[in-house]
Amino acid sequence: MASIGFNAQQIILLVALGASLLTVTRAATVIVGGPENWRYGYNYTEWAANTAPFYFHDTLVFKYENSTPPHSVYLLPNLWSYSTCDFSKAKLLANPTQVEGDGFKFVLNQWRVFYFASGEANDCKEGLMKMAIVPWPRF
Repeated sequence: MASIGFNAQQIILLVALGASLLTVTRAATVIVGGPENWRYGYNYTEWAANTAPFYFHDTLVFKYENSTPPHSVYLLPNLWSYSTCDFSKAKLLANPTQVEGDGFKFVLNQWRVFYFASGEANDCKEGLMKMAIVPWPRF
């Protein structure tokens, strides 16, 4: 009678596959700012700290009206750019008209610090429209 055996490499692969599937199925969708959405004058640094932890594959949803003044979503490259609201090397993720309806969605797919901010007028410096998020793996 033949036995079905697994070697250590196959077991590790099965466990890793199972863990990755579990992570994907448990991912959350988080509306940035909760009921406040993405707007001028709300402290998103505080919101992110109070809402954490965030995990790999969670989706952030930035919702805002096509308003005056307009808002946007940028991904800033580093802490210096975040601290000084320097958008010279930032990547535009959503312009002022891209968030109508269901909003702009961003998946946290890397283990790194994600620095987000609005690059319109004084949104970042005076309007508190910036936040830093570090997603963690689920165990």
